Amino acid sequence: MNSLLLLIVCIAILVLGYIFYGGWLCKQWGVGDSKNQTPAHEMEDGVDYVPAKAPVLMGHHFSSIAGAGPITGPIGAAMFGWVPVVLWILVGGIFFGGVHDFGALFASIRHKGQSIGEIISTNMGKRAKILFTIFAYLTLILVVAAFASIVATTFGAVVDEAGAIDKAASATNASVAMVSLLFIVIAIVFGFMVYRRDASMAVSTILGVVAIALCMVIGMNFHPIYLSTKAWMIIVGIYIAIASVTPVWILLQPRDYLSSFLLYAMLAVALVGVVISHAGMGGADGLAAFNGFAVDNGNGMQYLFPVLFTTVACGAISGFHSLVSSGTTSKQLDKETDAKPIAYGGMLLECVLAVITVCAINFAYKNGITSGATAIFAGGISQMYGVCGEGVVKVLNTLLVLTYSAFCLTSLDTATRLARFMFQEFFLEPGQTVDDIKDGWKKTLVNPYVSTIITVILGIALGMTGYSKIWGLFGAANQLLAGIGLLAVATWLGNVGKNNKMFLVPMAFMIVVTICSLCVTVKNQVGIITAGGADWGPYAQAILAVILIILAVVLVIEGIQTLSKQKKSA
Repeated sequence: MNSLLLLIVCIAILVLGYIFYGGWLCKQWGVGDSKNQTPAHEMEDGVDYVPAKAPVLMGHHFSSIAGAGPITGPIGAAMFGWVPVVLWILVGGIFFGGVHDFGALFASIRHKGQSIGEIISTNMGKRAKILFTIFAYLTLILVVAAFASIVATTFGAVVDEAGAIDKAASATNASVAMVSLLFIVIAIVFGFMVYRRDASMAVSTILGVVAIALCMVIGMNFHPIYLSTKAWMIIVGIYIAIASVTPVWILLQPRDYLSSFLLYAMLAVALVGVVISHAGMGGADGLAAFNGFAVDNGNGMQYLFPVLFTTVACGAISGFHSLVSSGTTSKQLDKETDAKPIAYGGMLLECVLAVITVCAINFAYKNGITSGATAIFAGGISQMYGVCGEGVVKVLNTLLVLTYSAFCLTSLDTATRLARFMFQEFFLEPGQTVDDIKDGWKKTLVNPYVSTIITVILGIALGMTGYSKIWGLFGAANQLLAGIGLLAVATWLGNVGKNNKMFLVPMAFMIVVTICSLCVTVKNQVGIITAGGADWGPYAQAILAVILIILAVVLVIEGIQTLSKQKKSA
């Protein structure tokens, strides 16, 4: 199949899914029927609860959920061929991920903008909430560690064999760092002008986009900062600590809104690239249509089930999305009617990015680029412009690498803020908010500064000491979050008497996928341990995988009991 035809067909299917299935979900749940204010208005505090215009919140939400996931996921799953990857992106996005993200946001705005943990507490019990909150917090710590390491590595200078900084080899990294720093300054100015000087959103947006372009020009030609990866890890830690507690209108909203234009631009560049190249899928060293249900990728045999469904992740469904929807997005939603385009539409737009990634993988393979997620994605798309000259290819490759890094930084400080919310909510009783705790040790721990410092120290420390040894668990842990998120929203909808049947099949499927994946992990890690010579990594993965299996089983039992009681009551 031609890649252009594939992309057109996929976009058409996703648009139809948004119109018809998304519209049906709104009717089933009564989205927009409530006359109550959203939490952003009802609990507005100028820090976390701040109403945002729909385009601004869409920018934040899309930038946060996209991250590197819809790029690295399809690349990791490409070993099975493009057909199963694309099919899962379409089916997963419309019937799994979109429902998951939309449901989490809608449930959260009906629970004072609090997280999935609080929804579980109210509808399944305190024990289930405690288990989920601990699990979600530790998963977010792993995300903070990984993304901080990725950002610091992208910014960090290259060191030669003598231990000296190689400025020639470090130029791209220094350029990306410089642009990212300038971008933060622009975002602060944008937020101040729009939210404190009532500047026109349209005019500010145009000026902001122009400023981004200038930042790129400046950063590519002037980048005097050459620091080690370790130094950047410390700087990134300080930055996310500040970003986690500052009012969202100062940095989070404007930075994510402006960075979304980088994402939209990247989508546009990729779409035009596919039109220009319109390469056939597969053929001469391209990405094969289907490589079988079992593939040896050089690290042992990999099976389509469950690997495909834990690897594609953000391109189809991701548990991290429910934390964003019920963490930061729900606290900024201006109107209930904005929920569908932001949550359901944002997920399907991410599916478009995932399909584009599949086209980029195919073109990268045809050009001999077969390793490194950043190299495959940026190289594949930039090479589509080969007819425009080598200079255009080189510039686009640099800009795509920069955009990829911007996604990671965006997801990083969102994840830090989400982890802070999770840490605070762990100490709350059902129905409580942070403001309800007036004194005692709990008052200290739920303090936003204390909870942020604890979170950042744990995340950065793990990032500097070997998060990669347990990163292999993230795919399964992330999809377990998705399964539990679907379960939480299903129990809430059942309790309030609304149709929750659209959650049951996705929930059951994701939990089965997760448990199967974790069982395979335990088997593989035990094999490594018994072979001898293993460090602490395989032991940690095996133990944590067993704990996650037990967690999944306990929460599923709690959920089934709740759903059964609802059925009897009905």
